[in-house]
Order: sequence, then structure tokens, then C-alpha cells
Amino acid sequence: MEYMQAPPSSSQGNILCCTCGVPIPPNPANMCVSCLRTQVDISEGIPKQPPGTWVQCALESRELLALCLKKLKSSMAKVRLIDAGFLWTEPHSKRIKIKLTIQKEVMNGAILQQVFVVEFVIQAQMCEDCHRVEAKDFWKAVVQVRQKTVHKKTFYYLEQLILKHKLHQNTVRIKEIHEGIDFYYASKQHAQKMVDFLQCTVPCRSKTSQRLISHDVHSNTYNYKSTFSVEIVPVCKDNVVCLSPRLAQSLGNMGQVCVCIRVTSSIHLIDPNTLQIAEVDGNTYWRHPFNSLCSPRQLEEFIVMDIDIIRDQRLGAGAGLKSNKHTLAEVWVQKTSEMDSNHQYHCRTFLGHLLNIGDLVLGFDFANANINDEFLNKMNPHHVPDVVLIKKSYDRMKRMKNRVWKLRELDRERDATDTDDERQYNEFLEDLEEDEMLRKNVNIFRDVSKIPVESDTDDDGAPRISLAEMLEDLSLDDATGGEGADMMTD
Repeated sequence: MEYMQAPPSSSQGNILCCTCGVPIPPNPANMCVSCLRTQVDISEGIPKQPPGTWVQCALESRELLALCLKKLKSSMAKVRLIDAGFLWTEPHSKRIKIKLTIQKEVMNGAILQQVFVVEFVIQAQMCEDCHRVEAKDFWKAVVQVRQKTVHKKTFYYLEQLILKHKLHQNTVRIKEIHEGIDFYYASKQHAQKMVDFLQCTVPCRSKTSQRLISHDVHSNTYNYKSTFSVEIVPVCKDNVVCLSPRLAQSLGNMGQVCVCIRVTSSIHLIDPNTLQIAEVDGNTYWRHPFNSLCSPRQLEEFIVMDIDIIRDQRLGAGAGLKSNKHTLAEVWVQKTSEMDSNHQYHCRTFLGHLLNIGDLVLGFDFANANINDEFLNKMNPHHVPDVVLIKKSYDRMKRMKNRVWKLRELDRERDATDTDDERQYNEFLEDLEEDEMLRKNVNIFRDVSKIPVESDTDDDGAPRISLAEMLEDLSLDDATGGEGADMMTD
């Protein structure tokens, strides 16, 4: 019997894949291509998409140099980088030049060094957050600050505090409306930070509400718009107020008719009959509210006819603190509008340290005013003064001419400009000149357009702010130029 030899098999020398058992030619991994791809990814470490993060770099900074060198890294794989540095370019040229020093081995081990310049072009581009800010209509939280009063002195003071502490930097939009200002934010956390700042800065109360915008049922996420309503107490500097009997007693048996000399984190009151002072915080005010009896427009100008300083004034039992910065005096005054008559008014004042015979002073005429106030109507008429003097009057035009300083303002939208705003703002500037305690929390800048005169008082005694209290007004360059300017790049 004769046997025929079988032809050699085509699978001779193959091995089985250690994972799926498919016959494959031998390889170091003993795996087929499909199984090997499931185990190893050779593209690991290579970004599948361009970087989506934004980095803040100042011009000619180390961060910007590292970012530019990353752009050249792939093309410089065959050379050795020795040195890199910036070359100066005109700030608005939109050009960045970098001088590079490289080395490379050529021709039998010889090392060649070369210096050359690489030029980058800056392309204007916005990140997503900046697009929302520029749109002016994207916001998730708004802080509505309101004060139901005629004068805006408290708002002007609050504006300077916000500028000093840079609380306006995170705002998307600032809008000024009647009786207040609205601050818009892209996040609720920034709005809450502003509310916390306001509660520590001015006497106020706040409440929060939110409105549902959208709801994703699959991820169970909610999108809200939050509203923070902040109400500032309706009392400003130089207002005359009438306290409730209970509040006046709790403040050291003060007189009910008082003058507000300052509004900071609390209301600072002084009794013009005794020089007794007290502070009323926001919580106390809302428990025992009181209203202003007059607006600044109702103040009248008086001339001092006679003045008598009261030296030994003793307070009764249980009295509170007494002011050491004011002097109690009895004065006879006459309205400048009634100089043709002999009608004079007698009153006590806390301005004895400022007034002399013949000086002009602003005050409120209680004797001829029609006031409807709950607490004032119940007072004994003999305890209600005929006139309450508020502040000494100076030549306003002369003060404006000699003012060599200025304040910064918030960049905000206005619905309509009130003709009275300029007068109120000038009164606020005068308050800063007269009150050293008030301007401690305000950044005052020297006005380079005016020639400074080193003097604390004017010829007529008007107070001034010394040059030592002024800051130099810095003019910062924008993001496209100026050393140290910030630039956003991806």
C-alpha cells in the first residue's frame, strides 16, 4: 500500500493569540492586532482637542515666554535651545518678538550656535465669560440697593468704599436708577459677597428671592436668577431727626430732636442742646424707625448776631457720651432773607467752636415749618427748638475754585441725569473737607490739572484737605500696551 505525502500546511509556524485564540504569526506580544489595540493606546498623551483653558499672562512675563516656546517645541526637536528672551516692541503693534539662541551638531561633531528672532502676532479673542460680560444682558444675580431719601450723600460715600475695596470688579453691569443702584453679577457668590460688604459698611437690611429659569430633569439641575434687595436707612448726613421717647431714653436720655452728623456703618447723632452723642446701628433703627424732618433744600441761611459759649454743661443721671469735638453755645440768629426786620431766633447749637458774630450758618426753621411727624407732634412744644443749626456756610464758588483734588466714580449706566445731582455731589465733597473721620475711608486723588496750594484753611476759614492726604492719580494702560498690563491668551 502506497501512501502519498500531504502538502505542507499554510498554517505551519503560526501560534494562537493568547487572548482570543486566533492563529497568528509569532510576535513579541503573542497577541493579534485587534487584542493588542484593546490593551495599548499609542496616542496616549497626545491631546485630542486643542487646550480649552485660558491663562492670564502679563506682557514680557515668564508665563508668556513659556507659552510662546510651547508653540515652537515641535519644530525645534532637532536643535538644542540655549537662551530665549523678549525684544522690545511698540505696545500697540500687536507684535511679540522673541530672540532665541540654539545649538546643533553638524559635520563630524562640530557644534554650531545661531541666534535668530521669532515674531508672534497677537490675535484679539474673547473667552466665554468676557463674551457674556460684553453682552450686558447675561446675569445670574442682581443686588438692588435702595434708599428712600432725597439726598444721595450715603450713595456717594458708598461708591467710594466700593471703589477702594474693588468690589465693582466682578460686576457684569452697574445701572443707576431712581432711589438706588443695581449691581448685576454672573454668579450668586459674587452677589452675596457684595451684600455682606454692604451690611458691614452702611446700616441696612436685606432680603433674598430667586426665580426658576430652567430645570434639567435628567441631571436634576436647576438654573435660578437671584435678587438681593438691600434697603439703606433713609437718613443722611445733616438731617434733623426726631427719635421716639423709648429710643431716646435707651441712648442715655438724649433729646428727641437730634442732628445726624455722619452715616457710616451706623447713624451718628448729636443732641444740639447737650452735645450728647450716640450711634444707632441698622438693627436698632429698624426696631425703632425715625424719619428725617427736613431735606437739604429746606435749609435756610442765617447770620449770627450774638453768641455765648456754655462752659460748664452738666448732663443728667444716666446720660451717655458727650462730644469732645464740638462746643456748646447759645446764639441769636437772623435770616438773611429777613434783614430788613428785627425778627431774631434764639437757640442752642453744637457749632460753638466754628461760629463767630457775623458768620453765615445753615439751619432748619422749626418755628415756621409745617411738619407732620409722629413723634414730634407728641412732644411738649416748649422742648421743640425754634431753629436747629446744621453747618457753617462758606462761599461755594470759592471752595470749588480752590479744590485741588478729585474722586473716582463707578462706570455705570444712568436712566436720566438729575439737575440736582451736581449740587448734591459738591455738598458731598464739602462734607469730606469738613469731616476728617469721613474721609479716612475714601481714596482722594490729587488733581494734576490744578495748581496745589499747601494750606489747611482758606482765607475765610473754609476747611481744606492737605496734600499729605492725597494720592497720586495713576493712569493705567490698557491690556494691549504698557509694562505689566495683563493679557488673556489661550
